[in-house]
Amino acid sequence: MRNRLLLSFAFIYLLAYKAAATEILVPMDETQKDHLKAYGVAYWVLQNQQEVDWLLNYRGGSFAFVHSPKMENELSVRGVSYSVISDAQYQAIVAQISNPEVNMDVMKLEKMPKVAVYSPKTASPGEDAVTLVLTYAEIPYDVVFDEEVLDQKLLKYDWLHLHHEDFTGQYGKSMGRGRYNQRQMEKQEAERVAQKFNFAKVSQMKLGVAKKIKEFVAGGGFMFAMCSATDTYDIALSAEGVDIVDAVFDGDDIDPQAQQKLDYNKTFAFKNFIISLNSSERGFSSIDNQRWERNISREDDFFSLFTFSAKYDPIPSMLTQNHEKTIKGFMGQTTAFKKDQVKSEATIMGETKAANEVRYINGTAGKGTWTFYGGHDPEAYQPRGSDYPTDLSLHPNSPGYRLILNNILFPAAKKKKQKT
Repeated sequence: MRNRLLLSFAFIYLLAYKAAATEILVPMDETQKDHLKAYGVAYWVLQNQQEVDWLLNYRGGSFAFVHSPKMENELSVRGVSYSVISDAQYQAIVAQISNPEVNMDVMKLEKMPKVAVYSPKTASPGEDAVTLVLTYAEIPYDVVFDEEVLDQKLLKYDWLHLHHEDFTGQYGKSMGRGRYNQRQMEKQEAERVAQKFNFAKVSQMKLGVAKKIKEFVAGGGFMFAMCSATDTYDIALSAEGVDIVDAVFDGDDIDPQAQQKLDYNKTFAFKNFIISLNSSERGFSSIDNQRWERNISREDDFFSLFTFSAKYDPIPSMLTQNHEKTIKGFMGQTTAFKKDQVKSEATIMGETKAANEVRYINGTAGKGTWTFYGGHDPEAYQPRGSDYPTDLSLHPNSPGYRLILNNILFPAAKKKKQKT
């Protein structure tokens, strides 16, 4: 009798507990006060060793996790919109998402990704959109550069962002432009690292770094690049063993057969491009759709995100989660990619049809994934420099910056095989 009573009490307690169980829903549609900080909260929940459900295509790609006073307090402190719902209400949402007729899915985020930013140590967070948004969203990261990469330090990380770096060894083709002292310091540091690792030239050292990053991706890492780190990375890989750097940068002449010797099989994203051999040009190759080629006004400069199947194409679906599907264009040393120079195996996720250009692409290499995003700062049409960094508190709902943060959370996802 006593055992029966105990079992009855236990059953009643379990039912009461389940009835009282609650979830926190963080909407990512137009009702969200601060989309960017919401990503920081999702990351913080993972830091606290709790899973997050990423509700793909449900209210802009909302987040959900088990309620606790600690979690609710953190949301309030960071100014992120949320609601507390019962477990029954949440299961109804999951049932709606699970319907095979709707383009939604639940992606489990399981483990906090360790984040590194490849950037010169002299750079400030204001020089790069990714460091700006990581700082604003309160997502921790480490800075690594050439020395750490060549020392195999990338093995500690899951996700790597490439600062708008020039991997060709031409110093962004800007040695004679502004910030002369900083440029000279960067040049001297690059030469020191090249000498330390027994490279004859900075261009060869930068190629060595690019190849180490390629190994990182092939081994299962996630790499994200913006602006000139996109095209110069592929150019460097294609020019292995070929001198494409003018004497003004490295003291000897360009290989007269440089263009013919490029190997596009070594690149991640681009093919059939023509490299710039003029040291005074800002552009690096024909990959970038230059301003005078685009023939599009600032008022009409937008790109559209593709809609993918959340259930069948989880990778691009995660990377395009947003409350808007039309994103403001923005410039950079590399602004956009000519569509006919993007490899067919790359997934195009955003394009400007009026200019026949691609802005946002993704692909796989070995066990890992890379993403290239054209332009410098999603909330500054023309780059303003580190002296005038974008104040993200004025742009807490930026759809352009959301694309960056989608990439940050992507490595945390429980792996699902892409079906198409």
